[in-house]
Amino acid sequence: MSIHPPETPRTTAPAVDEDMRLHFEVQRLYAVEAQLLDQHRYADWLELFTDDLHYWAPVRTNRLRRQQALADGSPGEVAIFDETKASLAWRIRRFDSGMAWAEDPPSRTRHLVTNILVRPADEPGEYVAESSFLCYRNRLEREVDLYAGGRTDQLRRDPDDGRLLIARRTILIDQNVILAKNISTFL
Repeated sequence: MSIHPPETPRTTAPAVDEDMRLHFEVQRLYAVEAQLLDQHRYADWLELFTDDLHYWAPVRTNRLRRQQALADGSPGEVAIFDETKASLAWRIRRFDSGMAWAEDPPSRTRHLVTNILVRPADEPGEYVAESSFLCYRNRLEREVDLYAGGRTDQLRRDPDDGRLLIARRTILIDQNVILAKNISTFL
């Protein structure tokens, strides 16, 4: 007498396979991105973005429950990051010039990205990916900073080679007051 139910033939739906491939591709993109950042390969990191990039982290405020819609800043208001690909390139060149005093000697970082959810966007070849992140930063002997939060990315396929690129990134840091001396790392 068998205690196990008989096996039923499995069929793999094409949509499930496609979802799994997409999720794996996004997960790999974020793993490569974290590795590039932790290895200080910022010029290579910048190649993961489209030319029309908007990299944005609004300021967050503490609000009562009934006012939660006002807790996160809006475009055009003060932001922690409000960058384009060109402004990120300028910051990277500054790091390489030796004039970025907050990063000399450079910080050691570890970027962790998890809880990745991906869904198709309205435009063909575009996707919305949501994730959670934790960034550990150590500088000098005793400076330790932790940044935790969530990101929402708009991903777009490169028309030339089909790889996914990040076109928009919204970063919501869970702290509304950044306790670090500076925020010279990328999230």
